[in-house]
Amino acid sequence: MKGRGCWETASVRSFCSSRCLNKFKKDDSGDDDDDTASPADKSELHNTIKSLSLKLDDLSTCNDLIAKHGAALQRSLNELDGLRIPYESSEKLKAVNERATLFRITSNAMINACRDFLELAETHSRKWQRALQYEQEQRIHLEETIEQLAKQHNSLERAFRSAPGRAANPTKSFSEGSFLTSKGEDSEEDEDTEYFDAMEDSTSFITVITEAKEDRKAEGETTGPVDWTSSDSVLDGASLVPKELPKVKRRARIPDKPNYSLNLWSIMKNCIGRELSKIPMPVNFNEPLSMLQRLTEDLEYHHLLDKAVHCTSSVEQMCLVAAFSVSSYSTTVHRIAKPFNPMLGETFELDRLDEMGLRSLCEQVSHHPPAAAHYVFSKNGWSLWQEITISSKFRGKYLSIMPLGAIHLEFQASGNHYVWRKSTSTVHNIIVGKLWIDQTGDIEIVNHKTKDQCQLKFLPYSYFSKEVARKVTGVVSDGQGKAHYVLSGSWDEQMECAKIVQSSPSSPSLDGKQKTVYQTLPAKLLWKKYPLPENAENMYYFSELALTLNEHEEGVAPTDSRLRPDQRLMEKGHWDEANTEKQRLEEKQRVSRRRRLEACSRGCSSEDAEKETDTYMPLWFEKRLDPLTGEMACVYKGGYWEAKEKQEWHMCPNIF
Repeated sequence: MKGRGCWETASVRSFCSSRCLNKFKKDDSGDDDDDTASPADKSELHNTIKSLSLKLDDLSTCNDLIAKHGAALQRSLNELDGLRIPYESSEKLKAVNERATLFRITSNAMINACRDFLELAETHSRKWQRALQYEQEQRIHLEETIEQLAKQHNSLERAFRSAPGRAANPTKSFSEGSFLTSKGEDSEEDEDTEYFDAMEDSTSFITVITEAKEDRKAEGETTGPVDWTSSDSVLDGASLVPKELPKVKRRARIPDKPNYSLNLWSIMKNCIGRELSKIPMPVNFNEPLSMLQRLTEDLEYHHLLDKAVHCTSSVEQMCLVAAFSVSSYSTTVHRIAKPFNPMLGETFELDRLDEMGLRSLCEQVSHHPPAAAHYVFSKNGWSLWQEITISSKFRGKYLSIMPLGAIHLEFQASGNHYVWRKSTSTVHNIIVGKLWIDQTGDIEIVNHKTKDQCQLKFLPYSYFSKEVARKVTGVVSDGQGKAHYVLSGSWDEQMECAKIVQSSPSSPSLDGKQKTVYQTLPAKLLWKKYPLPENAENMYYFSELALTLNEHEEGVAPTDSRLRPDQRLMEKGHWDEANTEKQRLEEKQRVSRRRRLEACSRGCSSEDAEKETDTYMPLWFEKRLDPLTGEMACVYKGGYWEAKEKQEWHMCPNIF
């Protein structure tokens, strides 16, 4: 009896701990990583069901044995009960008899439960198979569709390249809104790139490249020939200014980005349509720089403005200003991570008078909506200031980032005052696919002294477009509306300008639209992007300047972004600690706002108190009416660099 009982118990334990049962539990929990039901998966599922059936047969055999031996045990106990034995032994026999009966009942119940379990597994396995089969078919269909699209794309490219109408002479070739550079239309994009249809009438002019010494007197021309004179010498080599050798040794790398996985959709699915700045986001979606530092990155190609100081022609100067405005987007092509939202009152300084010839100061002047004020002074003869409010919306498939506010640039010697606004940035494939960023829209740069204008157009990606990716085109005109230069390039690589020698209207198209034909001299390079540092893909694709922005420096204000603890922890790779610290800082900011609200509510109504609480008084900037735009904007009121020299920071709030 004892030997048989041990064998029966071992059989039950074998079933409970079997790999088949564990496999079934794994499938039921949904933890399996396989997305499709391959033939091997189906075979494994059938084998699992078959193994379960065999185990159920073993249990049935065990139950029969238990019933058989249990009945024999009860007979033996009844026989013992008939014998003359002491009363105490009789009670023990009765207890043993009851336990044997309970054991037999329990074993029958276990067999029934196992049978129900097997039937349930068979029923659900069919449902799982159908669901997995459907997912597999959908995936195959999607792959076939993408393959067809790729083939159509290649076919269209080949058809365009072999078109008989393509010009063979590069010196007199036509291109709508751009120049035929050595890159040309043959440049190809990554296979992972997603496209969408281009805007209609993406360019409003046609460019013809001609030789400088060619006779340009043509019948019907609207402007006379203009020589490529020595006055344009400032533009020669504008992009060839070497990067300054740093007088202070700066760091050239940061710790590599950890490989942490996180499901973006699990966080973003409840945030569709909401303001991005109001969504609590873990640092996994950030880069270890604040928005104030990202604004400061716009100064990476400051040498374009240093060069523009020496221009005697305002339209020539406009070309360099336009190139500078485009260059600020060059670092965004791979930078799909979100910068840290600055705390209210947070600042960031860039004191590089010796290395870059400038001093820059940013301050977060509003939290909802997030707004930052920025002021730059250059000892080379220019100053720049702006107040940028970031408006962002999550649209389900993509994220739109709309910087609001005007950027002012003034040259002290000439008094030329330029104003422009930033374009819209869009992050695509938020849910599925490879993330990529695009810049779209128009930028109008106006010189309010001379009324010169530059119209820049950022063309979006298009599946059917023959244009180069991330293309930017533009025309520089004087105060009388006469076009002087045509600009062309891409916001992630370079910008060129070509001097217009004559212009004339083109023949009307089929839809009745008429474009302007500009005959230009060969293009000159205005700006070219610096190459990224080695191993940049593991350092958030930071440029050389970006790598130094969060480097610790002595003497900065206690509100400086370099001292923000969660950002510093993230840079070091301690993301879990950074998330904890980020929550602490955000809660501290909420408590500070509640205190301001309570203080204001004592002397005014709740509605007025709410408005007063949101009206934060910046420390280094003040609200003034912008006479050129008619908007209220924060401008630098002074005092920061004097406070730094004296190291008097008692007026700074405790935000970290």
